[in-house]
Amino acid sequence: MKDSIKFSQNFLRSSTLIKTLLEKTSINSEDKVYEIGPGLGVITSELVAHCKEVIAVEADTRLYQGLKEKFKNIPNIKLVNNDFLARPLPSEPYKVFSNIPFNITADIVRKLIEAKNPPLDSYLFVQMEAAKKFAGQPSGPQETQFSVLAKPWFDIDVVYKFQRTDFKPMPAVDVVLLRIEQLENPLIDEVNKESYQDFIVFAFNATKPNLSKGLDKIFTYNQFKRLAKDLNFGIDVKPSELDLRQWIGLFSYYSSGVVEEKKQLILGVYSRLKRQQSRLEKVHRTGLAKDWLESVGK
Repeated sequence: MKDSIKFSQNFLRSSTLIKTLLEKTSINSEDKVYEIGPGLGVITSELVAHCKEVIAVEADTRLYQGLKEKFKNIPNIKLVNNDFLARPLPSEPYKVFSNIPFNITADIVRKLIEAKNPPLDSYLFVQMEAAKKFAGQPSGPQETQFSVLAKPWFDIDVVYKFQRTDFKPMPAVDVVLLRIEQLENPLIDEVNKESYQDFIVFAFNATKPNLSKGLDKIFTYNQFKRLAKDLNFGIDVKPSELDLRQWIGLFSYYSSGVVEEKKQLILGVYSRLKRQQSRLEKVHRTGLAKDWLESVGK
C-alpha cells in the first residue's frame, strides 16, 4: 500500500458500491473494458463479472504480482504490467472504467480523448476540482479551455460523488466519477477539427483584458460587435464567460467570414500547446506536480 503512494492512488473499500455503479453505466456483457491502475483488484473483480473482457494495466510491479495471483483462474482478464501512458490504445471498440492515479489525471484524460480510436464511453475516478475543469458547465461554474476543446466530440459530466470514507487511505480531497462519452454526432466536422482547436487555444491564451481585444487581429471591431449581439454576449466578455454554443458560433463565423491571411496568424497554436504539455509529463509521472491542475487548461 505504501508503494502506491507514488502513484497518488486511493483504493475503494466496497465491492458493493462498485457493483451498484457499474449497473448504472453503459458497460455490459459484450464490452471490452480497460482498467487503468487496478491496484488491489476491487474494481477488477466486479468488471470481470460484468463484461466480456477486461484489460487491466498496472504500473506497480508488486501490485501486478498480487493481481496475477488473485485472477490466475479468470479467463476473461488480461493483466499488463506497464505504464498506461506508454501503451498504445486498441483499434477495436472499447470502454474504460478506472480509479486512476490522481497525479497523472490530465495525461490520462488527454490520451483517451485525443486517441485515433477513443473509448466509446469512459468512467474515471478523479478529484472534484479537476472534474469541473474537464467538464465545464454545468458540472463546473464555467467552460474552460479543456472543456471547449473536447465537448464538440464528447459529452463530459460528473455522474457520482463519492464519500471520502469510501477509500483507503482516505483522500484529503473530494472524489467524483467523471463520465466521458463519445458523441455519435460531433458538433464540429472532423475536417475542421484542427482549425477549431487552433482557434480555441489562440482565443483562450491571448494576453489581453477581454476576448474582443484578444481576437482583434482576427475580427474587426464591427464584426465582433455583431457577433456579440447575434450570440448574446457582452462586448467585453472574457473567454471563460462564453458557453459552448457561443464558442461554436464564433468559430462558425471565423471559418466562413475571415480571410485566409488572418487565419495564418492562428495556424499551429494547438500543436505548440501540445508540445508544452508533453514537457510536463515527466513531472506528472514521477510525483505530484505542483502545477498539475493548471495543466488541465484554463
